[in-house]
Amino acid sequence: MLSRPKPGESEVDLLRFQSQFLAAGAAPAVQLVKKGSRNAGDANLDQPPLEDHRDVVMLDNLPDLPPALVPAPHKRARPSPGHPLAEHEDPEERLNRHDQHITAVLTKIIERDTSSMAVNLPVPSGVAFPPVFHRSQGRQRKPATAGKKSIFAQEIAARRVSEARVPPIKEVVSSLDPPEGSVTCESLMPTEQDYQLPWGSHSFHGPHLVTGKGLRGQEPEQEAQTIHEENIARLQAMTPGEILQEQQRLLAQLDPSLVAFLRSRSHTHEQAEEKATEEPRPGGPFAEVTGEESIMPTSANESRQEDKLEPGAPVPALPVAPHKEWLHMDTVELEKLHWTQDLPPLRRQQTQERMQARFSLQGELLAPDVDLPTHLGLHHHGEEAERAGYSLQELFHLTRSQVSQQRALALHVLAQVIERAQAGEFGDRLVGSVLRLLLDAGFLFLLRFSLDDRVDGVIAAAVRALRALLVAPGDEELLDSTFSWYHGALAFPLMPSQEDKEGEDEDEEPAEKTKRKSPEEGNRPPSDLARYDVIKGLLATNLLPRLRYILEVTCPGPSVVLDVLAVLIRLARHSLESATRVLECPRLIETIVREFLPTSWSSVGVGPTPSLYKVPCAAAMKLLRVLASAGRNIAARLLSSFDTRSRLCRFVAEVPQEMALPPEEAEMLNTEAFRLWAVAASYGQEGGLYRELYPVLMRALQAMPKALSTHPCQPLSMQRIASLLTVLTQLTLAAGSTAPKASSDSAEASLSATPSLITWTQVSGLQPLVEPCLRQTLKLLPRPEMWNALGPVPTACLLFLDAYYRAWSQQPGLCPGDWLQDMERLSEELLLPLLSQPALGSLWESLGRCSPLCNPQYCAPAPEALPSLVSLGCTRSCPLLSLTGSASPFPVLTALLSLFNTVAQIHKGLCGQLAAVLAAPGLQNYFLQCVTPMAVPHLTPFSAWALRHEYHLQYLAINLAQRVAAFQPMPATSAALHHGMALALLNRLLPGSEHLAHELLLSCVFRLEFLPERASGGPEAADFSDRLSIGSGRASGCGRGALLAQACQDLPSIRGCYLTHCSLAQASLLASQALYRRELQRVPALLLPLPKEPLLPTDWPFLPLIHLYHRASDTPSGVPPADTMGTAMRALQWVLVLESWRPQALWAVPPAARLARLMCVFLVDSELFRETPIQRLVAALLARLCQPEVLPNLNLDCPLPGLASFPDLYANFLEHFEAVSFGDHLFGALVLLPLQRRFSVTLRLTLFGEHVGALRALGLPLTQLPVSLECYTGPPEDNLALLQLYFRVLVTSALRPCWCPVLYSVAVAHVNNFIFSQDPKSSDEVKAARRSMLQKTWLLADEGLRQHLLHYKLPNSTLPEGFELYPQLPPLRQQYLQRLTSGMPQNGISET
Repeated sequence: MLSRPKPGESEVDLLRFQSQFLAAGAAPAVQLVKKGSRNAGDANLDQPPLEDHRDVVMLDNLPDLPPALVPAPHKRARPSPGHPLAEHEDPEERLNRHDQHITAVLTKIIERDTSSMAVNLPVPSGVAFPPVFHRSQGRQRKPATAGKKSIFAQEIAARRVSEARVPPIKEVVSSLDPPEGSVTCESLMPTEQDYQLPWGSHSFHGPHLVTGKGLRGQEPEQEAQTIHEENIARLQAMTPGEILQEQQRLLAQLDPSLVAFLRSRSHTHEQAEEKATEEPRPGGPFAEVTGEESIMPTSANESRQEDKLEPGAPVPALPVAPHKEWLHMDTVELEKLHWTQDLPPLRRQQTQERMQARFSLQGELLAPDVDLPTHLGLHHHGEEAERAGYSLQELFHLTRSQVSQQRALALHVLAQVIERAQAGEFGDRLVGSVLRLLLDAGFLFLLRFSLDDRVDGVIAAAVRALRALLVAPGDEELLDSTFSWYHGALAFPLMPSQEDKEGEDEDEEPAEKTKRKSPEEGNRPPSDLARYDVIKGLLATNLLPRLRYILEVTCPGPSVVLDVLAVLIRLARHSLESATRVLECPRLIETIVREFLPTSWSSVGVGPTPSLYKVPCAAAMKLLRVLASAGRNIAARLLSSFDTRSRLCRFVAEVPQEMALPPEEAEMLNTEAFRLWAVAASYGQEGGLYRELYPVLMRALQAMPKALSTHPCQPLSMQRIASLLTVLTQLTLAAGSTAPKASSDSAEASLSATPSLITWTQVSGLQPLVEPCLRQTLKLLPRPEMWNALGPVPTACLLFLDAYYRAWSQQPGLCPGDWLQDMERLSEELLLPLLSQPALGSLWESLGRCSPLCNPQYCAPAPEALPSLVSLGCTRSCPLLSLTGSASPFPVLTALLSLFNTVAQIHKGLCGQLAAVLAAPGLQNYFLQCVTPMAVPHLTPFSAWALRHEYHLQYLAINLAQRVAAFQPMPATSAALHHGMALALLNRLLPGSEHLAHELLLSCVFRLEFLPERASGGPEAADFSDRLSIGSGRASGCGRGALLAQACQDLPSIRGCYLTHCSLAQASLLASQALYRRELQRVPALLLPLPKEPLLPTDWPFLPLIHLYHRASDTPSGVPPADTMGTAMRALQWVLVLESWRPQALWAVPPAARLARLMCVFLVDSELFRETPIQRLVAALLARLCQPEVLPNLNLDCPLPGLASFPDLYANFLEHFEAVSFGDHLFGALVLLPLQRRFSVTLRLTLFGEHVGALRALGLPLTQLPVSLECYTGPPEDNLALLQLYFRVLVTSALRPCWCPVLYSVAVAHVNNFIFSQDPKSSDEVKAARRSMLQKTWLLADEGLRQHLLHYKLPNSTLPEGFELYPQLPPLRQQYLQRLTSGMPQNGISET
């Protein structure tokens, strides 16, 4: 018998099987019959099937090459064999003959003859109208024919039967009333129906299951009936509870399949009985329903209830009893009627377990035990139906509903929840973040899908929810209210600061990272982008075209329009890229400008506006202003391409009272128009509008005193006046600025180097109009309530005077005496009297209370802050005494210091008089708080924004101090305080303030006048302190005082060194200089760089040393760079100055990091550490690190900034020491310092295990050890591997007291303590090692080492050996030694 092919057999095996089969001549298992083709018809049906023609594969006959591809012949339509085509048949006649269209049928209609048929008259009735047809009639009639009939067909059949019988009228009337003995369903109470048992007497006429078949008796049926009657009697004697209990017991004992069989048999029998009982029932208009029948369920329903409901459970009480005659209620399914019951009682929480949060329709968080009425619509049929409110999961489910109202309601509730969560209303009542949970669940894309809905209500709700998610109302109010502050128009982008990609290589170059990431970012799906940046994820979903479609096509209501504009403003604040995409979205800006910034419109009254289309909207003007702030090119395109200039003129020229708009909207629109003009003027653009609108501006300035005298002041009016003054400030600066010189590295500056369209003569008359307004506002300074109501108006007035005098002094053709004389007048009449006012002193006193730097709680992140969705986290109600509060002193004091700096820079003679502001006690106390070492607030979007404004005040005060110090000596305490403040500020400045950092390095930080210690005995005090310090046994050939005095003389060289090594990015520095120097033609944008971290690292004093180390590591030849000696010496000098006189400046640099930076000096090359100046400076700095108050803070086990691993650095340091140290004592001191007992054992294992050769070069005497010897010997060493290494280097003489006295005493101390320790908790391995080590010590041939190991007592660095010895061993040690070495020869040869 041939076998079947198996897996793994090749084609050769298959061919072999085929040949064997053919040779055997066996019959095939399958006969192949080849049918005739469809085209051949029946011609081949009579031929017998081919039997012997088998398909045999022959590889030999196959051609070597595949056949050529020849196109198949064209097919022709062939007639069917049974229906040949006639040669001369007309096709039209053929179509008509086979036409089956309805017209062929309708043309052959023949009317039926009704002349011989009888006509029946309507049946007379005894009532006015025929009876109403009820469904119960059709349900109780027996169909005449098999199959289903509709109710209409059943009624027609019944009428025909009645018409044939024609009953009398009284019979018809009597049939309308039910019989007296019948009971309808309505007469049964729900309680009666619920407690009726399913075993009524009518159902027990005979046995259903036991038939008596198989019995040997003569009457098997009678016997079965007897058994049945006994069962009935027993059932009637039992209570319902006993019956149910017995039923449970039987169900538990019987096989489930048997139970199912019995139930199906009973069901079939009862159906037959019902069919038999229904046949003789007469069909009347109403079916009679008795009480038993109304409560008796069918067997099918009974079996279903048994399957669904637990046995023994009571039938649920329903508020309305279901009737069998109701539609679709012939079979009652109680589990589907549970929702009609009353709600279960509210469960009280007895434990502290977490419960699912539920919210009201207004987004309020409902307490778990709150009991609310059901008419509020907060109860539903989901999980926990007894609890009111909707969970987030249920709201998500509703957003996918097919009912548009439910979708809109769910989105509305979610928007309310988000708004309340961002406002911090939930507090700590919720575990986790609501926004994070929603975004992780895909809420962002749910909103995006909802925006594509066809229903306007759903679109409106989706836009509202999107605004609630993206826009923080407090942020916009804060940025608008601070627009007129000192550089208030500048803002940081609201985008995440972390990398978009996880797991990116940190060592990768930024340029390579950008090249590698940029092409991939466009290909990443929106879901991945949204995980790190919500705005980027939204923009990737074509959000902008959809918003444009909503505005352009759907024309929604006012609220939706405002929501869309708010979302667009938030997108524009994200980054320059997002603002560019908003600008370049097709027809988006055109639609907004055309529809919401028209030049003519119908009058709009006070109250709700039905539509915002063709009505000016302040939000649309604000959008243009935010877009223009993103860059000068965007501003130029907005003003030139969208006819914005004419609209700007339109809304500036008309006062708000004359606009046909609501008063508040008119004020806001006029304010935003001024702000847009101010932004354009910040780039030196739209200066020509000043000439066109000069009368309007003069009229507005003349109306300012009247508006300021109105009490109470209107906030919107004050914002409008401040915006007007900001426009005039920028225009004045434009009149005083000159065109920048074109540079090769600044293409944008060269392109924008256009002369200003405003001249000085056009703005010179503004100062007499603004100065009286300033005087009027300063009169309200003693009255806090009225002063706070002025808002930013005093600040804007001071900034205008600052810009006015700055521009005046830059005019080349004017006499300097004019502006100098005017400054003296201003100083005598306004500034100096202001300094003597107590109210101004109270402002200085409140600096510390309002400072975010001194009060980090003001900068705490928002309750719902997310890394992927950046916001300032501001609430609408900020504290009164805070940087953003209405009583904040920062804006007006910053503007005042800016004016003082300008006056002091122009008029040097007024420096002495203006210096009184620096002596204010409030400012001194504030500086003392800022200089005190403290933790800087965590860098969040709000903290970066707030700290930037605070740093402006600090810088202006320090800058004024250094201007004053150039002309008159300052008190020593004030000079030191200002120097410490400058150092602290340099550590904290953020991106965008590169110019301030450069100026601090250039002037204040390395200024000799700010180091009063040099002339007040500072160097001598340093030498005296070193002599008094305990443990300083270092030979003082050149004391620290001389080093400090030399450093003070070398300050110019030190400053040049740090200007070189602390240089900032050139492009960022130029942009910052253009902003702070008011060079408008070179300002690239009002959008600051992203504040990821401060400009300079906290260890910036060590930057030259770090650069030297990296340069030496990158130089393969090992040749040191040029001027290595000078750079290292200048850096060490400056670090020594800070360590000695400004230790708080290095507070943020841990001692371990300072030690690592000093080690870099020795790793630069092999000769630098030998230079005498370097030796002295490093020794002085090492002594500072080893002071008793600093040494406990030296922690080498914690992560260090800028250092991947200290053990790796130490291993490199040991390798370098072993190669080039030649026993240098200072080098050796740095090697020994990390080997203290409290540091990681890894460092000691590295030396004694991998660099044993370095022990011979560690010849540092015990007297020159910078720390106490007890730091190395205690507590006892517990690492067995290190102890074995100690013993090995001692026994092998790799460690000798003449080579390395420090480590020799340390190793002897730890080995002695180990061999004589008798800790019973030690492991067997440790006990065996201890015993072996003691025995080997006893057998040592070196008597001196043996004596040291056995008789060691205490460490003592004054002795030559470094430790004391016992004259003889204590008794306990002696006994222990004798017990372990009994029978061993003394001074024998040690075992190997």
